[in-house]
Amino acid sequence: MAKKVILLVDDDMDDQELFGEAMSIVDSAATCHFASDGEEGLRMLESGSLQCDLIFLDLNMPKMNGKQFLAAIKKNTTYCNIPVVIFTTSLREKDGIETAELGASHFLTKPSSFGELCKQLENVLAKALA
Repeated sequence: MAKKVILLVDDDMDDQELFGEAMSIVDSAATCHFASDGEEGLRMLESGSLQCDLIFLDLNMPKMNGKQFLAAIKKNTTYCNIPVVIFTTSLREKDGIETAELGASHFLTKPSSFGELCKQLENVLAKALA
């Protein structure tokens, strides 16, 4: 199986750390990269130094929020086909609808337990990278 490269765009350092730990359990061969806001994530993609298979994206961030980042990458033919999973604390149905319309492939509400995070990541990896 090919090694997966994953980008998490999230301004919460604790969430980045938990995500990285969970991903190392769910898929130890995956490589995780982290951006603390949409602008940084976009710079990483535009630099050409990061070729990723999947993007996990928080919605509420400074500078460039998740919806702005999603809209920007889906307009760019270089990375418009990278699956994007919304990974947020939002429970608003409207956010799920809006991000799906912008091109997100999945919408995950951040779980309260580490075990649940591992289960969610396992499920979404199976679907998003199938």
